[in-house]
Amino acid sequence: MTLGPDVAPGLDTDALLDDRDIRIVVCCGSGGVGKTTTAAALGVRAAERGRRAVVLTIDPARRLAQSMGIDRLDNVPRRVEDIDGANGGELHAMMLDMKRTFDETVEAHTDAARARAILENPFYQSLSAGFAGTQEYMAMEKLGQLRARDEWDLIIVDTPPSRSALDFLDAPKRLGSFLDGKFIRLLMAPAKIGGRAGMKFLNVGMSMMTGTLGKLLGGQFLQDVQTFVSAMDSMFGGFRTRADATYKLLQAPGTAFLVVATPERDALREAAYFVERLAAEQMPLAGLVLNRVHDSGASRLTAERALSAAENLEEGGIVDHTTGKAGLSDPVDPAGVSPEAVGTPLPPDGRDTPTASPDANETGHDQGETEDRSQEEPDDEDAAPASAAYSVEQLTAGLLRLHAERMQVVAREKRTRDCFTALHPEVAVTEVAALPGDVHDLTGLRAIGDRLAAGPASAPAGAA
Repeated sequence: MTLGPDVAPGLDTDALLDDRDIRIVVCCGSGGVGKTTTAAALGVRAAERGRRAVVLTIDPARRLAQSMGIDRLDNVPRRVEDIDGANGGELHAMMLDMKRTFDETVEAHTDAARARAILENPFYQSLSAGFAGTQEYMAMEKLGQLRARDEWDLIIVDTPPSRSALDFLDAPKRLGSFLDGKFIRLLMAPAKIGGRAGMKFLNVGMSMMTGTLGKLLGGQFLQDVQTFVSAMDSMFGGFRTRADATYKLLQAPGTAFLVVATPERDALREAAYFVERLAAEQMPLAGLVLNRVHDSGASRLTAERALSAAENLEEGGIVDHTTGKAGLSDPVDPAGVSPEAVGTPLPPDGRDTPTASPDANETGHDQGETEDRSQEEPDDEDAAPASAAYSVEQLTAGLLRLHAERMQVVAREKRTRDCFTALHPEVAVTEVAALPGDVHDLTGLRAIGDRLAAGPASAPAGAA
């Protein structure tokens, strides 16, 4: 079947999760679009379809732990209970501890004495806790560690929240460039020469540089950097080698990228940029997850018609005229309009039903009791039921306006999506209907998984 220019192919997430050749799924996109929830929902669905899955999140809000019923998430994968393992699947989850991952890398690739010297070095402590790109690099490092263990047949990665969608891909090269840079090589030179010759080189050949840096950064800081570089010398090549290996792993056919976005202009602009970057880097893109999409089961009632009907009701339109449409220009005479035409207050339970007559008692007491009660109770405006203050017409007009606003949102989201689809018609798309509240447990994650699998058809009528 040939698709039109504004129709994107559908993304089959179940086929993606069931494909045993797919070992890594990377959820990426701009911040605040639902990457963490998407990754968690995919993990739950994959496990219950028979995969041994682990979800790696970098979200510091710890929402993933709460939704999966885990007390805490840390650098160690923890098994998620209450997963239906009838198909042989299981799920583990973990949250990246950036510094601990860096420490583990140092401990694993050097001897104990040198590792202790590195870990205690003030410059290393600053670097491992907050150097630009360290979090993204350590996410890549942890991904490589998980893949090497071969304990799971599916790893789902929730990429770090960052200002740029490119940070996750650029971090290994950026950190590698820093470690291989001229500044680092200059600082390594004295240590490589060693002994008095090294100190002579440092004092003579680098006197101007170290003097300037000493004034700017402080002599102790510069010494800490030199000590760190000397201790890390044997590891620099390893950082670059592992970064290159993980980068190639992301390019391999067993990896699939999912770009997550909301149907908003900025989010889809970032998604389009990421799609183009993935293509340039020859990384396999599975498709786009369009999250928090709004829909309506009453879409045949357009926003324009709903607003027109609301204005008609609010301004005393045709429903208030005994002469029907012919009386649109007639003045409204309250004395000449029956109570039924003006509008009957809603009963306390909020249902839009006519008020019972004195002989048709549906409330458990007769009219006399009602009158006695009204005489005994004070006429307090705050104590009156809220529904009694509005007529049926007023409430209906309010609902019509809400529906009009909803339809305007639906139309705006569709235009935004169509712009993305026109730019990238080859990208498969699945839509996830917006939920009325936050996802906070496995039931909610399963609901998201159902919507991920079903795509646009899964959007329930009137989902908020």
